[in-house]
Amino acid sequence: MLAPGSRILELGCGGGRDAEYLLANGFDVDATDGVPEMVVKAAQRLGRPVRVMRFDQLNAIAEYDAVIASASLLHVPRSDLSEILASIWRALRPGGWHLASFKGGGTEGRDGFGRYFNYPNREQLAQFYGTAASWHSLALEEGLGGGYDGVQGPWLKVLARR
Repeated sequence: MLAPGSRILELGCGGGRDAEYLLANGFDVDATDGVPEMVVKAAQRLGRPVRVMRFDQLNAIAEYDAVIASASLLHVPRSDLSEILASIWRALRPGGWHLASFKGGGTEGRDGFGRYFNYPNREQLAQFYGTAASWHSLALEEGLGGGYDGVQGPWLKVLARR
């Protein structure tokens, strides 16, 4: 859906695997993560700077053709999620795309490692996105998947367009 050279913001890039793929395919990637140690790992992998940035620090206005958040926004407290999604909408250029994935479930909580997850179900996630902004389109897809803890469970994929 994007031409090479398109500007992409990656929120929560982790070790840089997805950014590496996008860069190799000709995209202009602004890789970010809120954890300084992960930024160091990603920068080493990519051979270029990666920014330390928490989700609540996103203040870009119409700078990106896409904002990707693969398995990262799932850690945002529910009370903050709509505002974070609104900042993503503002960061996108008109017609820009947003891709995200969330562990589903319907009830927020912590995993076996004590990490917080917002665990929305389809209806809840649609409400968070609807409250955040007037998306041109919003598609939610449900499926099964695993995570770092090795536990299989429901996942939600989001594809939204500003």
